[in-house]
Amino acid sequence: MSRPRLVIVGAGIVGCALADELTGRGRTDVTVVEQGPLFAAGGSSSHAPGLVFQTNPSKTMTEFAAYTVRKYTGLGGSCFRQVGGLEVATTPQRWTDLHRKVGWAESWGVEGHLIDPGRCAELWPLLDRDKVLGGYHVPTDGLAAAVACGQAQAARATGRGARFLERHTVAGIEQKGGRVTGVAVVTSGEYRTIPADVVVCAAGFWGPSIGKMAGLTVPLLPLAHQYARSGPLSPQPEGPILRHQDRDLYFRRHGDRIGIGSYSHRPMPVAQDEIGPKGTVMPSVQAFTEEDFDPAWRDAVELLPALAESKYEDGINGIFSFTPDGFPLIGEAPHLDGFWLAEAVWVTHSAGVARALAEVLVDGQSGFDLHECELSRFEQAQLSPAFVEERGRQNFVEVYDVIHPLQPMESPRPLRTSPFHARQRELGAFFLEAAGWERPHWFAANVPLLEEDLMPDLPEEAVEPFLGAARRDEWASRYWSPVAAAESYATRERVALYDMTPLKRIEVSGPGAAAFLQRMTTNNVDKKPGSVTYTLLLDVKGGIRSDLTVARLEADVFQVGANGNLDLDWLTRHAPGGVRVRDLTPGTCCVGVWGPQARELVQPLTDMDLSHEGFRYFSCKTGYVGHVPVLAMRVSYVGELGWELYTSADMGLKLWDTLWSREMAVAGGRAAFSSLRLEKGYRLWGVDMTTEHNPYEAGLGFAVRADKDFVGRDALGADVTRRLVPLLSTEVVMGKEPVRHAGRTVGYVTSAAYGHTIHRPIAYAWLPSELAEPGTDVDISYFGRRVPAVVAAEPLFDPGMEKIKR
Repeated sequence: MSRPRLVIVGAGIVGCALADELTGRGRTDVTVVEQGPLFAAGGSSSHAPGLVFQTNPSKTMTEFAAYTVRKYTGLGGSCFRQVGGLEVATTPQRWTDLHRKVGWAESWGVEGHLIDPGRCAELWPLLDRDKVLGGYHVPTDGLAAAVACGQAQAARATGRGARFLERHTVAGIEQKGGRVTGVAVVTSGEYRTIPADVVVCAAGFWGPSIGKMAGLTVPLLPLAHQYARSGPLSPQPEGPILRHQDRDLYFRRHGDRIGIGSYSHRPMPVAQDEIGPKGTVMPSVQAFTEEDFDPAWRDAVELLPALAESKYEDGINGIFSFTPDGFPLIGEAPHLDGFWLAEAVWVTHSAGVARALAEVLVDGQSGFDLHECELSRFEQAQLSPAFVEERGRQNFVEVYDVIHPLQPMESPRPLRTSPFHARQRELGAFFLEAAGWERPHWFAANVPLLEEDLMPDLPEEAVEPFLGAARRDEWASRYWSPVAAAESYATRERVALYDMTPLKRIEVSGPGAAAFLQRMTTNNVDKKPGSVTYTLLLDVKGGIRSDLTVARLEADVFQVGANGNLDLDWLTRHAPGGVRVRDLTPGTCCVGVWGPQARELVQPLTDMDLSHEGFRYFSCKTGYVGHVPVLAMRVSYVGELGWELYTSADMGLKLWDTLWSREMAVAGGRAAFSSLRLEKGYRLWGVDMTTEHNPYEAGLGFAVRADKDFVGRDALGADVTRRLVPLLSTEVVMGKEPVRHAGRTVGYVTSAAYGHTIHRPIAYAWLPSELAEPGTDVDISYFGRRVPAVVAAEPLFDPGMEKIKR
């Protein structure tokens, strides 16, 4: 027998799907080990109700689900019943949210319709139509029989050469020299090792235990979720799967009974040692707690009065996996080559995740944008057991809630704070959170600016449009304040301080550092010390992994301004011997000093020559601001003159106080920052562009030097069929809305804000190239409303760069 090269741990629906996807791509040397019996192995797949609702605010998660539907529909037999999906609204807030949801579906290519209460009752005759305001119907949603789907895919994989080993309990992950070498298993009382070059952990809620064997923290929390069935009811047509999210409920048919799932109960985390013992019939099922389900039953009866004729039975507390941010865990361990995860994956997304990982393992890159799901997205501060449990619990509570796109988790906070945090609190900062960092969005101390002479002299009827408030509905006004207009204007007319500490800072050093960065990035970074270069990281297919600013401090020392931990992981994995990649972020801080008076503010405090001739745009120097040693970079993300000033964390507060002592600056928050960057046309990676897009489509061809060799160069084509362009609209939208032209959907919005300098709402959107010319009229569908917009030429502000290069 040939030596197996790839081992998958777990024969649930994810492991079976992955085996099928791999063998379908020619990787036939696949062994799947399962501690339980095949294929009802006792994990979440064995009891999962199998509801596949495709629509999700995440484009990637929607695409995972859509692929799952297409694949499982084609498996035949009883694997997938395309009964459709119905979500009903019983509150005005939910009905409004369903309008948002149908917009997501349109943006991501899923057919969905809003329907009236009468049509809801036709689809689900047991509904009390008087309780329902309307519904959202997706005809292609359906029910996946998880065990049958797994078995069917396993059969296809076996036919291509894969093997499935039941009752093989993993006892260890063998490794040598930082690379996985095999999986130690126990079967029938015997211990043996299955050699492997690649091991994929698809063990579901057992993932943390398997990860621990590999020395890896798997940020996953198993939680019990209640499911029960009604007693027998009068015969009814099957109808679609049903969600009543106002009461955290979902329903499906089981013949003459109705299955009822509830997320309304208290979070019930399950520790690894509390999961049913190995060898039990259903380790994933815990004792049903009726007292937790009784309120859910009453809510179910209120929506479906016929349930009152029966009583619930066959209840379970079934275990599922939750992560701190609600996304799956896909990727390779940072310290152990060849050990991969496909964890926290629900049936809904199982085939899509399997395909994505198979593409990565076989081709080196997936066609899906995986940045929301990659394992390395988490910072070290987000991997503590306390953090994983607290955020996992909260995600369970909020699984069916109406969540605003800016709405932060409430706890644990504050977790990470910059050295300026105390001063920001004194200024009345309103904080939101990202990657664990507290980030001020505006400052109450700036309210008086709304009355100062600093503000433009506008007639009364023009004041509200200037602030952007008149063109914001209640939804767009959440987590926003008109103070953002004052901070934007102060930046344009005076000078403002922006806390840039949360942005990732990476040091790349050592012999070969320049050659390494030249190979990894698209632009020429091999310039003299003191230079700063805007450049891109691409994947092997030419998609944009990130955008960076690379400062050459010394011949063999570079500071890289990056987007997050994914960039740190990417550079670390590819660094050759002798090149060191180090995260500087925790021990440093940064303040952006931007505005026409930035030079006037800083020059009296520093020994550096800040004149335009003495300190050119996109260059850097070291020096002092007062008593504080700084690295100063002349760059700007808001389109104004200024510098980013970096120092060590212990000197950060002194730096802020030194700058503030000049009594010239205001503090600026992220709300103003977002408005200013969109006016200037600066892209935000992960929102405006991802690995789905290449530099030329994204308008970043200027950052590509095609005359040098770099990762992804050979995959870049000359044809551009779509473009990222600015739209000027009549109303502020939020992002992810569909864009229409001549009655058909042609693209979607990425970023949006009110431009306080140009006095217009701005929305960046992806459009076909033929519609991306300035002057093209389009419509944005915002909560079902038509918002007229027009394609504009960019940048919208200071196209000649006079302000930034003064």
